[in-house]
Amino acid sequence: VAAEIAGVDALYQVGGVPAIAAMAYGTDSVPKVDKICGPGNVFVSYAKKLVQGQVDIDGVFGPTETILLADKTANASFCAADLIAQAEHDPLATAILITNSQELIDQVNSEVERMLATQPRGDIAKAALDRQGRVVLVDSLEEAVDLVNRIAPEHLCLLLDDPWSWVGKIKHAGGLFLGEYSPEVIGDYIAGPSHVMPTGGTARFGSALSVHHFLRTMPVVGLSPAEFQKLGPAAVHIADAEGLSGHASAIQIRLDSLAKGA
Repeated sequence: VAAEIAGVDALYQVGGVPAIAAMAYGTDSVPKVDKICGPGNVFVSYAKKLVQGQVDIDGVFGPTETILLADKTANASFCAADLIAQAEHDPLATAILITNSQELIDQVNSEVERMLATQPRGDIAKAALDRQGRVVLVDSLEEAVDLVNRIAPEHLCLLLDDPWSWVGKIKHAGGLFLGEYSPEVIGDYIAGPSHVMPTGGTARFGSALSVHHFLRTMPVVGLSPAEFQKLGPAAVHIADAEGLSGHASAIQIRLDSLAKGA
């Protein structure tokens, strides 16, 4: 149904590295494409990097990551559940809690331990939390925001008393999730944003996958003789400064022609 609504006219049941190769170079059954999008494991990411330039890609995505920025008003159980939800992806997933409340840290640690014991993927989540999980105690939320902007996480959840008041201070994050009822998981599934967001600090210069990734711009230049006469001398000056006499001549010959016509 979703494919029909989106106007998709062909589906191919193939994935992983073979899918990247097929789409990048084309096969008897899979046509070559212009752009390859979507996350995958480390092998898929490396395959996309290898074919970049022959086709366009949305980015090279590493293991998923979430930061919870929370204050003393945050619900410790919600925080623990969100950290586990992130960590259960795989042992390389990153789940971080940054807060100015030691009391919240103590509560979240207890809740994480309790919840892990009942989760079917608890072993995976525990491995990720042991390896990549972090709890950071800061003196102030301002310090926390500065740290977040330096990390530029894929997902940033603001579990704060007034999360909207902090939005303008966040400069680098793949996606923002505001308040206790906007968890990253609801964003993954149904709330609206793309599930494909920049990882590994690339949110400093990248954005979540959107329709804009599939649009191109094409400059169009169409000068009148009068406009050309106005701009031409400056262009000749620049061309001469670069030592590109052919460039200068291509403009000057037109300026001379217009001058004779006048």
